[in-house]
Amino acid sequence: MGLDLAAIHALLPSGEPAFRARQIHGAVYAGRASGWDDLTALPKALRTDLAARIAFGLPEVSTVYVSGDGTHRYLLGLGDGRTVETVFMPEENRDTICISSQVGCPVDCRFCLTAQMGLERSLTAGEIVGQVMLLARLHGLDPAGRQLNVVMMGQGEPLLNLPNVVRATRLLVAGLGMSERRITVSTSGIIPRIAELGAEPVRPKLAISLNASSEEQRREVMPLTRKYHLKDLIEACRVYPLRPWEKLTFEYVLLGGVNDADADARRVVTLLSRVNAKVNLIALNPGPGIPYETPAAERTASFQSIVAAAMPCFVRRPRGLDIHAACGQLKRMEAAPLIQFTNLSHQPDSPRTPSH
Repeated sequence: MGLDLAAIHALLPSGEPAFRARQIHGAVYAGRASGWDDLTALPKALRTDLAARIAFGLPEVSTVYVSGDGTHRYLLGLGDGRTVETVFMPEENRDTICISSQVGCPVDCRFCLTAQMGLERSLTAGEIVGQVMLLARLHGLDPAGRQLNVVMMGQGEPLLNLPNVVRATRLLVAGLGMSERRITVSTSGIIPRIAELGAEPVRPKLAISLNASSEEQRREVMPLTRKYHLKDLIEACRVYPLRPWEKLTFEYVLLGGVNDADADARRVVTLLSRVNAKVNLIALNPGPGIPYETPAAERTASFQSIVAAAMPCFVRRPRGLDIHAACGQLKRMEAAPLIQFTNLSHQPDSPRTPSH
C-alpha cells in the first residue's frame, strides 16, 4: 500500500515477469485487496514469499462511530500502534471521504480540537491512500460508477507533509481511477508549500483555511499568521497556477462575535477581489476547550449574502456533529452509537450499485 508500479516491480524476486507488478498494482488499488491472500492471480509461492517479506500496509479498523445522519467516523490503527481518524459522508448522489495527513496537527488553530493533540508524526503515502482504499472496500465505493470526493481535511496540515500527499494523490488518480477534480487538499496557509504544490503535474485542488478578515484577527485565531502573514498568503493565492476548470476555495469558520460581522464579510470580499475564488462558510462546530461560540443562523445568513454578491459563497452543512466527526472535531473523542470491528471482512454497508 502506497507503492507505485515501479516500486512494486522492484520488490519482486529475481526472474519474475514484469506483468506480475501490474497484477499486484491492479489488485491493491483498482481491486481494493485487503491483504496478500486476496491476490489470487499470483502463484501461491509468490504470495507466500511477498507476505513473509512485506507488510501489506492497509490500516485496520479500531472503532467506528455512526451518526444519525449516516456519517461514519473511523478510528484506524496504524502499523506502529498509533491511530488516525477518517470520516465517510454518504449523500444522495455522491460520497465524500475526509482523510488525515498527519497524526495530530502542529498548527495551533484556536477553534480546532485536533490542534489540542499536537503533532505525533506525519503519515506515509501508504497510510494516506490506505484510508481511502479501506473505506472504498468497506462501503463498496467506485469512482467509475458514482461520484467520490476525497478531501484532505482531517487531522494534520497536509502541506507540511507535501511529498507524501502528492504521492498519495498520484496513486488515487492512477490506481483507483479518481479525477484530480474530486480530490481537495486544505491548508492553513504554508506559503512556500503552496507554490510547490502548484508546480506538481498531478495535484489535488487547493483550499485555504482563511477564518479571519484582517491580519490582527487571524493572528488571534490562527497563530501561524505570525510566521506567514495574511497579505503574503493572499498574494501566493493570486499567483497560484489554477487550471482552466478550477477556482481556489477559501474556508471561513464563523466564530460568534469574533469574525462574523457584516464588516468582516465586506473585508473578505476586498481581500479576495483579485483571486479567482469561492468561499465556504462553516459555522463553528463546538467542542470542549474551544473558547468560541457558534454564531446565530441569521448572522451566518447575513455574512453569506454579502460575500455572495461578489463571488460564489456557500454554507457548509455540518455532518456527524453527534459523533464529533464534523470539521475541527477530530480528536479521538468518544461518542455513541458505536460499532466495533475485529476484522476487515465485517462490512458496515453492502456494496453500492453504481449509478450512471
